[in-house]
Amino acid sequence: MRFTVLDVGHGFCAYLIADNGNLMLFDCGHKTDPLVRPSDHLYQLGQRSVEWLFITNYDEDHISDLPNIQKKLPVKILHRNKTISPDQLRNLKIQVGPITEAMEVLLDMMKRYTYDVTEPPSFPDVNWCSFWNRYIDDFDDTNNISLVAFLDCKDLCVLIPGDLETEGWRNLLTNSEFCENLRRVNVFIASHHGREGGYCEEVFNYCTPDVIVFADGPKNYATQEMVNKYARHARGITFNGENRNVLTTRKDGTFWWDL
Repeated sequence: MRFTVLDVGHGFCAYLIADNGNLMLFDCGHKTDPLVRPSDHLYQLGQRSVEWLFITNYDEDHISDLPNIQKKLPVKILHRNKTISPDQLRNLKIQVGPITEAMEVLLDMMKRYTYDVTEPPSFPDVNWCSFWNRYIDDFDDTNNISLVAFLDCKDLCVLIPGDLETEGWRNLLTNSEFCENLRRVNVFIASHHGREGGYCEEVFNYCTPDVIVFADGPKNYATQEMVNKYARHARGITFNGENRNVLTTRKDGTFWWDL
C-alpha cells in the first residue's frame, strides 16, 4: 500500500493505492511546467479506474485534470460536500469568470453521481471519514466548505483539508467528533497549500502530527512564508537522512509513504 502526495505545483493531488490495487484519488490538479498530469502518472502506474474520487475543494487548482481522469481512469464513486448544488456552484463560478472545461466536467458529475454507495470497493486496512461546513448555513465561499478527510492506512493517519480557512477550521472545532479525529493525525497536509489564510493555531490544541506537508508551487507571496510557523507544531521525521518537520512539494517534489 502506498500513499503519495503528487507534485502538481500550485494545486493539489494525492492518492492511495491499496494492497489490492484499488485507487483513492484526492483531487486532481496538474501543472504545466514541467507537465505533470495525475491521469498520465496513474495510467503509467497501471491504474485503469478511480474507485473513489474525493473532491476537497471546488476551485480549478484542485480539479484541472478531471477531464483527462474521466477519459483515462473512469471514476466509480464521487465524494464531496453535498451541501452545495451544481446550480449553486455554477452561479458562484460565473461571478469570477467563464466556466472551465474541468468545472463543466465536475458540474456534470455532481448531477450524475447521486446514488448512495451500497457496495463500496474494497480497501483492506484502510478507513476514512470526512467533515465539512454547510454552504449558506455556515459559509458562502468555496474555501470554507472544503471537505476535510481523515485517511487511516494501517498506522498512518493523514488529514487532507482542501483550502479550509481559519474561520472554517474554527467552526469545525465546535464538533467534538472532528476534534477527536484530529488527535490521531500524524501527517497533516496544510490547508490552502500552507498559505497564511489556511492556518488556524487552535487546531494544534488537538493535533501534534509527526510532519506537516505543503503542496504548493514556488514562493511568490508573503502569505507563503509559513514553514516556520507550522514547523513548531510537528514532532519531526527522518526524510532523506534529515530531520524534517515540514515537507514541501516545491522542495521535495513528489513523496510517498509505503505501508
